[in-house]
Amino acid sequence: MTKAELKNLIDAAAGRIKADLVIKNCQIVNVLSGEISSGEVAIAGGKIIGMGSVAYDGEKIFDAGGKYLCPGFIDAHIHIESSYISPEQLGRIIVPRGTTSIIADPHEIANVCGLDGIRYILDAAKRTKLNVVCAMPSCVPATPFEDAGAVIEAADMAELLGDENIFGLGEFMNAPGIINCDDKVLDKILLAHNMGKLIDGHAPNLTGKNLNAYLSAGVGGDHECTTVAEMHERIAKGMYVLIREGSACHNLKTLVKGVNQKNSRRVLLCSDDCQPKTILELGHMDKNVRMCVEEGLDPITAIQMATINVAESICIYDCGIIAVGAHADLILLDDLKTFHVDKVWIGGELVAEDGKYLPEIIPADISSVRGSVRVKNFSVERLRMNLTGGKVNVIGIEPGGVVTKKILADVQHDETGDFIFNPAQDICKVAVIERHHETGKIGLGLLGGYGIQRGAVAVSVAHDSHNIIAAGVSNEEIFCAVDALIKMEGGMVLVNGGKVIASIALPIAGLMSNMTGEELKEKLDALHEKAHAELGISASVEPVMTLTFMSLPVIPEIKLTARGLFDYDTFDFIPLEA
Repeated sequence: MTKAELKNLIDAAAGRIKADLVIKNCQIVNVLSGEISSGEVAIAGGKIIGMGSVAYDGEKIFDAGGKYLCPGFIDAHIHIESSYISPEQLGRIIVPRGTTSIIADPHEIANVCGLDGIRYILDAAKRTKLNVVCAMPSCVPATPFEDAGAVIEAADMAELLGDENIFGLGEFMNAPGIINCDDKVLDKILLAHNMGKLIDGHAPNLTGKNLNAYLSAGVGGDHECTTVAEMHERIAKGMYVLIREGSACHNLKTLVKGVNQKNSRRVLLCSDDCQPKTILELGHMDKNVRMCVEEGLDPITAIQMATINVAESICIYDCGIIAVGAHADLILLDDLKTFHVDKVWIGGELVAEDGKYLPEIIPADISSVRGSVRVKNFSVERLRMNLTGGKVNVIGIEPGGVVTKKILADVQHDETGDFIFNPAQDICKVAVIERHHETGKIGLGLLGGYGIQRGAVAVSVAHDSHNIIAAGVSNEEIFCAVDALIKMEGGMVLVNGGKVIASIALPIAGLMSNMTGEELKEKLDALHEKAHAELGISASVEPVMTLTFMSLPVIPEIKLTARGLFDYDTFDFIPLEA
């Protein structure tokens, strides 16, 4: 800020000059005092310079008609890439829902494209009115047991970690690395501390001394709670707890029961992974706040969890509030029950009204993150298993989340040892094919609870290393789906009877489309419909996003990587045969 800009703010606040904008006749939701009061808010230079009952004159006057003026919502933790659309297009659909800021962890694209992927996200973020605060991905790859497109060590992080738009290290998924004092892990932790940066967490099932050891490294928050007991232990030990409600994981209704007047200021709301279908049909943070109120939470407490609590958790004190000197990121709500958003201002600029995003979108160049699918030595023969007995370890899908169960099952195999699909058993073959460095690695496993009866599904999104993951009823069907996906340079493919019946191209790192959210939703709806109707995938299973998490080894209990079957509890590989 220049001296002239500072003088302008002070003059406007003192009433010596007109404000840029005055929003009159509104109910001000004050998340600092926990009160609602009638009055007006004056804005100059993108900041709030007056509020309350004092009258201001402005270059523009807006009469709010008695509606509720609230700080813009902040998503405490989101992976833009999991929306399957670019940052510019994500901003276009969530800003009209009242989300004015997001805390984004670009570790999906970092696992594919390394630092170039992060730079792409930072560039694209400048092209949306949405405020995008980024984390430096901490675990690329997520564990030493995967084959990602890049490896980012502490020495690689220093330059970008110093960027003003990067608040610290993103979710530290390698909890065992911290607990066991892995040397390279400690280098990353020390780098963050020495640069005055924060550290976000990822700690499923950690408790007791292991949780203490993890927190001793300076980890500040966690979005992996699934029980109220976990939530309360983390809060008591000094963590922020992020209640997650997105497209893949649904923890809000369970965890909100543990929120009370004494602990609510340590609780945040986040989506983690959120698809356009969820956003366009149900909402984004407006939906999560609405759900909290429906579950009995006080509306102001719910709003605090999506505004001031988030901002304070990353040490930003002029955002997420309506206060003199704060950024003028404001939303006008019809009421505090439906949380329908009428208008959105970011930095005092009207950027959305009546559900429409107003600014022009000029997309970022994606050339640095294209052409990311490179596969070597892939054939039908390489999908064959060599089973010798009948009992196997199966990845068991748990509906409503990304946690799986390790199931022991008896399956059939042919005379060569290859798995024989039995539609009555609901166990199919799943494969993870390395797609970054042409290593030729293929991990084979079995997936239970997916429900597929015919054909195959292949996706170039496979958390977190983002190799190709495919599931199907035969080697031939899986090969057909993967081969089509390779030829289209990444995306989603359904096949049935050896023919492609649906596909969506994801040219941005094999993770994101350059379509609008509405276009992507329409194509994804059609793909989902065919997955259920023509392939027989269970109605209770989201056919694409569910599959993409079956390769994430840092989530219990059992997953598949390009190197084989991985057991979270032992944090090591296990054989397919039990």
